[in-house]
Amino acid sequence: MMYKNKTVKILQGNEACVEGAILAGVRFFAGYPITPASEIAEGMAIKLPELGGVFMQMEDEIASMAAVIGASLTGTKAMTASSGPGICLKQENIGFAAICEVPCVIVNAQRGGPSTGLPTKPSQGDVMQARWGTHGDHPMIALAPSDVNEVFHVTIKAINFSEKYRTPVMLLLDEVISHMREKVNVPTREDIEIINRKQPTVTKEEFLPYKADQDLVPPMANFGSGYRYHVTGLIHNEKGYPTSNNKEIDQLIRRLTDKVELNKKDIILEENFLLDDAKIAIVAYGSVARAAERTVKIAREKGIKAGLLKLITLWPFSDVTIKKLAEQVDLIVVPEMNLGQISREVQRAAEGKCRVISYGRVDGELINPMEILAKVEEESKL
Repeated sequence: MMYKNKTVKILQGNEACVEGAILAGVRFFAGYPITPASEIAEGMAIKLPELGGVFMQMEDEIASMAAVIGASLTGTKAMTASSGPGICLKQENIGFAAICEVPCVIVNAQRGGPSTGLPTKPSQGDVMQARWGTHGDHPMIALAPSDVNEVFHVTIKAINFSEKYRTPVMLLLDEVISHMREKVNVPTREDIEIINRKQPTVTKEEFLPYKADQDLVPPMANFGSGYRYHVTGLIHNEKGYPTSNNKEIDQLIRRLTDKVELNKKDIILEENFLLDDAKIAIVAYGSVARAAERTVKIAREKGIKAGLLKLITLWPFSDVTIKKLAEQVDLIVVPEMNLGQISREVQRAAEGKCRVISYGRVDGELINPMEILAKVEEESKL
């Protein structure tokens, strides 16, 4: 990205996340140390007090997520960070944030699982957890950057999306992205888009906390500003009070879903590399996408017409792009550090228009370009 004013820094992925969050206006962080996400909490503990913000190390991940929700309700941009075991503990309160439409960002620096699994090894095993970790039909936006510079910019996007759509947003890093160091172009605040939640335009007497505008997102009054506000995890009406009215129940659940699903064009971020004439496509995300890009270059040198679709937004899913891609190519290969969580989504979206092959690795090692190339060559002969 080109900026009029920028500072070039060498940053770790977790440090880039901190820099992006601070620039986007995050002023509250609550968390609990966990590998490989701890540097995010450490960075916030240093920077937030200097800016008049608040850092809180909580007693556990459940309390951390609750504190983030509370801070956000006062009008403060709030964030937390953890890894798989901690994200499990946050899920009940992530569901609360979803139904109460509380903007917040949850960073998941993924490591091998299940349970305490592989604390120091990379994984992409939390993709489905990011979408369906909490119960019920609920909205979720999940983003997965593939390099350190992208971590910085996608962190800002995550915060903007949470504010714009009043919803929790999951930022999916992995141990490789969290701990590697690269050059990052850090712009000034004036050079980037910053989105803040909508404020009420009606009088305090007319205000209904869950009455949505035409974009399906209600304006959000800050706690303590004099607007009457009732918050409950129960299904509620526009006043925020629990309801058993079938029509109100249906309207709420559909609106929560539609405010994300109907804005896919704004939310879905993706990049393609040498796909115009490709007959074989690799669909990848996170750190694996970097290996996949190298695979495409090697394949082209060998005369194989390969290309890459890099998914940055994982949820909502890129159904339209995948369907069009499946109509163009003969084969899609999906390498990921799990046993096929996104490949199944690719297969669903492809609607049988081409072969979709999964290549998974779950031994705690990053998938390398030659592995992906071997799979491409093997499957292209069939």
